[in-house]
Amino acid sequence: MGKKKFKHLVVIGHPDKKSFCYNGIFSTIVRELEDNNETFKIIDVYEDKLHRNREELIKEYKQLVTWSTHIYFVSPVWWFRLVPKMETFFDEVLTPGFAYKFVPIKGMYAYPKPFLSDKKVRTYITHGAPMLPVVTLYLNSVKLRLVMGVYSFVFGWKLSRWRKTKQFWSVPFVSHEKRQKYLRVVENDIRKDLKI
Repeated sequence: MGKKKFKHLVVIGHPDKKSFCYNGIFSTIVRELEDNNETFKIIDVYEDKLHRNREELIKEYKQLVTWSTHIYFVSPVWWFRLVPKMETFFDEVLTPGFAYKFVPIKGMYAYPKPFLSDKKVRTYITHGAPMLPVVTLYLNSVKLRLVMGVYSFVFGWKLSRWRKTKQFWSVPFVSHEKRQKYLRVVENDIRKDLKI
């Protein structure tokens, strides 16, 4: 029996190709996929100049999301959210009717029914801040909003969505060795995903 064929979609959200997000995490994902002869496509929301009202580009993105079995999101945190073009990706691509719909319960109450729950999703978020204030003072609001908001609506709620959303802390300030440790986490994750 042959290896199962996966189709990977890597969504990178950083304007600087020398950044740790791009030149570290994104490059590691791509290298692992190439080294294992995996089929993958890339969405670079900055290179593509994603913004609202780019109907053809957004249609193409939706086709790639539909095509994929695995989706990897890579973004830094700016002002307690992912970068603006990644947020635009969520707003314009993961839309009601395509990614989810509301199912009425009673009166004004409804719940989101995800249409993309078959996708395997991993997310890598980089912070300039250290972990302690973000997870205590700010209640880990970036990850909480992303997983419990966006992902639960479109990919469905699973505990693994929380575990597979990784945060790397104090990226501009940590040592080279620490960054290499972060990249080993990414390598190990991709290798786990490629197992039959």
